[in-house]
Amino acid sequence: MDLYKEVAELIKTSNYTIAFTGAGISVESGIPPFRGSQGFWSKYDPEEFAHIESFLKNPAKVWKMLREMFEVVLKAKPNVSHKALAEMEKLGYLKTVITQNIDGLHQSAGNKNVIEFHGNCKWLLCLDCGRKEAVKKELIETLPYPVCPKCKSPLKPDVIFFGEPIPFEVRKKAKNEAKKCDVMLVIGTSGVVFPAAEIPYLAKLNNAKIVEINFEETPYTHSITDYFLRGKASEILSKIIFQFES
Repeated sequence: MDLYKEVAELIKTSNYTIAFTGAGISVESGIPPFRGSQGFWSKYDPEEFAHIESFLKNPAKVWKMLREMFEVVLKAKPNVSHKALAEMEKLGYLKTVITQNIDGLHQSAGNKNVIEFHGNCKWLLCLDCGRKEAVKKELIETLPYPVCPKCKSPLKPDVIFFGEPIPFEVRKKAKNEAKKCDVMLVIGTSGVVFPAAEIPYLAKLNNAKIVEINFEETPYTHSITDYFLRGKASEILSKIIFQFES
């Protein structure tokens, strides 16, 4: 049987399919991954620019990097991969997306049930009073950094920096979904960023079939992956959806 047809049949006959996505799914939307030769971390040392202690010590310095990130992320639109997952949810084949991405593109594409493991950059958060402000161009351009209108403390994106814990509820929801699923689509993730990277292993421990869609092999490929589809997520997901209709 054709591999795409086999994966499509697996999804169609499963009781609970979920997707676990990483930076690779948003590359075709113009957002470079943080890791790799073209990533943000090749230009900015994450310990220096993306650690919570760095932000607390020198928010103005960190905001230089954040403005560059926002410039890329805020103009990005969902690509074929995001739309394919939204279509799978609409057809009733996909229950949940757990994403490591902070770009909000799954929701923009139409997915309703999205767990954002690392937060969402559409909001700014005050660490002192907890107030949230929607991201606006004029706000993120405020020099030396945006401040809370209530207590004048520096605002940070409502995303998880290095050195910050994943919120308990988010981690609990993601783990519950991983335990519940019988098929997990692992798309565009390196599988090396913990604790997020534990999610597919948890699914496998509960006997889920793992379908990995990636350009490169990862730690998952030869340990838990049942089907490895190498290439662009947009092309592969389009082929799988085509099988639903044929």
